[in-house]
Amino acid sequence: MKEMITMSRPRPVVLSGPSGAGKSTLLKRLMKEHEGVFGFSVSHTTRNPRPGEEDGKDYHFTTREAMQEGIDNGEFIENAEFSGNMYGTSKSAVEDVQAQNLICILDVDIQGVRRIKETDLNPIYISIQPPSMEILEKRLRDRQTETEESLQKRLDAARIDMELSKEPGVFDIVIINDDLERAYDELKAILNEEIQKVQEAKS
Repeated sequence: MKEMITMSRPRPVVLSGPSGAGKSTLLKRLMKEHEGVFGFSVSHTTRNPRPGEEDGKDYHFTTREAMQEGIDNGEFIENAEFSGNMYGTSKSAVEDVQAQNLICILDVDIQGVRRIKETDLNPIYISIQPPSMEILEKRLRDRQTETEESLQKRLDAARIDMELSKEPGVFDIVIINDDLERAYDELKAILNEEIQKVQEAKS
């Protein structure tokens, strides 16, 4: 009986792609159009909370020791280190979202995608890519939030991301975001079956 319940739960969605490819814009639109269908897993981090951040809502704030222990015990789907702080997604964080009959969205980098491939999560893998490096650079420069150094770091990471997204079998679909409407329609089409599952369970 338990098997059947688990099977009918909506599959999580792994969304990947470089900064500036338009993931956030597409996600916000998806969440707005389908309220009560998607949920985000709450990540763990060892960094200190910023003003206004709540433990358990924005992040699960934890210590390096506790998080490393969880990783060693296989409790994390993926983890990475940025600027001296650890970040990660635990299995229980994803299960919490699925238990609410929501499609869990995992916004991870390409390393995270590879790690998730080694688990039994069985998500839908989607990559959002910019049409070209030139367009991506222009988008990032237009934001005016980056120093030249951090911009170059993002562009280097994006080059690797774009190359790896072309490898066969890594993603179920690669969406090139050269036109927002078309990209959004593609995203919605691949998620349609899971969205219906959630809506049918609610009705």
